[in-house]
Amino acid sequence: MKLSNSYIGLPEEFYQLINPTPVESPTMLAFNEELANSLNLELEDKEKLEIFSGNKVPKNSTPIALNYSGHQFGNFVHELGDGRAVLLGEILGKNGNYDLQLKGSGQTQFSRQGDGRSALGPVIREYILSEAMHSLNIPTTRALAAISTGEYVARDSFEPGGILTRVASSHIRVGTFEYFASRQQWENVKLLADFSIQRHYPEIRETKNHYLELLKRVASNQSILLSKWMSVGFVHGVMNTDNFTISGETIDYGPCAFLDEYHPGKVFSSIDQNGRYAFGNQPSIASWNLASLAGCLIAFINKDSDKANELATEVLDNFSTETNQRILDLMCKKIGIDGAVKENQDLLRQLLKIMMDNESDFTITFRSLADLLEDKSDNFDKQFKDKTAISEWLDNWKNILSRDERNFSKISEEMKLINPVCIPRNHQIQKTIESAYNNDFSKMQEMIEVVRKPFDENKKYTSYTEAPTEAQKVLKTFCGT
Repeated sequence: MKLSNSYIGLPEEFYQLINPTPVESPTMLAFNEELANSLNLELEDKEKLEIFSGNKVPKNSTPIALNYSGHQFGNFVHELGDGRAVLLGEILGKNGNYDLQLKGSGQTQFSRQGDGRSALGPVIREYILSEAMHSLNIPTTRALAAISTGEYVARDSFEPGGILTRVASSHIRVGTFEYFASRQQWENVKLLADFSIQRHYPEIRETKNHYLELLKRVASNQSILLSKWMSVGFVHGVMNTDNFTISGETIDYGPCAFLDEYHPGKVFSSIDQNGRYAFGNQPSIASWNLASLAGCLIAFINKDSDKANELATEVLDNFSTETNQRILDLMCKKIGIDGAVKENQDLLRQLLKIMMDNESDFTITFRSLADLLEDKSDNFDKQFKDKTAISEWLDNWKNILSRDERNFSKISEEMKLINPVCIPRNHQIQKTIESAYNNDFSKMQEMIEVVRKPFDENKKYTSYTEAPTEAQKVLKTFCGT
């Protein structure tokens, strides 16, 4: 395994040099062969276990923990950093350069009062969720390996420990910029911006104002990401600036979840008491986070502060407009109509209002609409208590579809390509973790297999297509630290 680490070319205040802490008796629970192949990674089983448990530092590796700050629930935390993660280095894959990071690998100087470890539950959760997101064509970090450490960690009770190997385009966050900007270390902000451009957007190096272009590229990638989250009912749960990447990838699967019943005010995180990161707030929070990045870059965008603010504000305004339109386009596409037409937008909003009033399941409703066009949906009516309202809406919808003179079967096929039948539901993940804590990992393997084919109907896995009963619902999720 050939590793490099370009990040250590930055000044020493950007990171801590530190090796992962070895564990007692690791066991490999899952290894992502498809991802390993894309990374040109060839290792014997014994070496995989040693390296990804942190028991062996690979050749050419210079392990580090990254330094960053962040706004958490709107409040600035001066110093955060990788308190339980170590970056082994970068590996050149078939599609570019990627970070390999161990999560749960022991204490660093950023651990504060933490033990630097992870319970096994969050490792399983992140493995399943990140694979699901990848299969749903949503930009994301990915899991390469999930390991049981053979040790226990103290949380609310003693839980089995785990280590996740995370693969990312990089681990540079808005919070990384905030760390140096908050200390007025502007030379380091510039170094980080130049590094980010070189790593992610080298094509903008020759532009006249490449720091403004950096902000634009981050905004564009985050706009694409947010619209895709919204289109599948994904709630991140902790959209802090330290969880907001420069690459535009989903990162840190803590108290996240997919919607069961639709509601824009839905919150899953146990610590989000005021609903800051509710499902419907995610686009505006992304804009808030981008404004934080803009504040870090403002001095480099233009020497005239008024002009710099004007240019940055234009980027943020465009982000909001473009993100809202992208969400409309994707959501309208889910029901087979054109999102650029105002009448169609109104039709979508009417459906969402009916879904909210009826507490309809987000995933089942949209998938069942595709079946309904082929007269074979048994699930659709079950999602609505008010039969009159949805019946009227269906008549309007079919009338609009008929105007396009397209075949309903063809429209249904197109809808099924973007409306999943399976998502990693909270109650199913919870069952998987409970089984693992009883040393049964078969459900984990099964769920990984299911989420890798989210658009396929498979009678073998019918239970994964069903909404939870009231008794099964998991209403709160936790970050796992």
